[in-house]
Amino acid sequence: MKKPTIAVIGGGSWATAIVKILSNNVDRIFWWLRNPETVEFVNKYHHNPNYLSDVEVNHEKVFVNNDLKHSIKEADIIILAVPSAFLKATLENLPAGKAGISPEDFSGKIIFSAIKGIVPEDLMIIGDFMNQQYKIPINKIGVITGPCHAEEVAMERLSYLTLASQDTANAALLASMMNCRYIKTTVSDDIYGTEYSAVLKNVIAIASGICHGVGFGDNFQAVLVSNALQEIKRFVDKVHPISRDINDSAYLGDLLVTAYSQFSRNRMFGTMIGKGYSVKFAQLEMNMIAEGYYATKCIYEINKKHQVYMPITKAVYHILYEKIAPRIEMKLLADQLS
Repeated sequence: MKKPTIAVIGGGSWATAIVKILSNNVDRIFWWLRNPETVEFVNKYHHNPNYLSDVEVNHEKVFVNNDLKHSIKEADIIILAVPSAFLKATLENLPAGKAGISPEDFSGKIIFSAIKGIVPEDLMIIGDFMNQQYKIPINKIGVITGPCHAEEVAMERLSYLTLASQDTANAALLASMMNCRYIKTTVSDDIYGTEYSAVLKNVIAIASGICHGVGFGDNFQAVLVSNALQEIKRFVDKVHPISRDINDSAYLGDLLVTAYSQFSRNRMFGTMIGKGYSVKFAQLEMNMIAEGYYATKCIYEINKKHQVYMPITKAVYHILYEKIAPRIEMKLLADQLS
């Protein structure tokens, strides 16, 4: 049986880590990077100059390019790994003289999202966006979630991935291609719960960082994260009420590693906000996208419809978008937690 060909769309640390993982088992990987200079560098030196630069790119298996249509055409499975705020522009705004990606380009393809965010213009998780905008059947869409940090993948520290799809055969197929010495995989059919949880844990990680930045200790962090798990459960049970165990690694594990890890960019972003940095300065200082910044506003807007009790998300929204002083807002939040 012919091994599926995979395209990875995106040039950040998580995309780089995914390329590394796939290189263990997949013979042909088309890796799309936006910047032609970066493509040239990777093809010449076999390293991403901007992210996880210690990772060696296997040039015999990985075909690096900046032709998005070509990458999609050549692949059986497409993995999306660009920041959610830029996904729409990535698919629509190709270089001059080239039409944007159309539903026909994705025809017959299996799409997995490694994006932990929401398309802000449409207030949609990636699966819904790809289904509605590009007519991809829901059973052809999947999600890649953790708990897993790209930096630990680069160091080949044992990590875990959950592959979710309503068609679990597709999830199992990709899981088999990502399973290796330092990656263990599990399969789920909860595409909505795992995707929304992956979005929400970034919001919680910002809250965790803010608390650290204003001087709250480990005792409060434990209360914050335990309440956060309940907040995530209330929300995902409302938007997609199926039987799920919120204590599974795809939910609780992903929340814990993002809220506590030194590698969590969302926690780092929150810590800077808690210490008094402006949003703009924190973003410039990090030189990385903290998905939770965009997700906070999106979840806040989506929840106007569902009216789920979400005090942590609301507090982060007040700090980031209404410029309430972090110390004041976190003290108000502390009075609501138990």
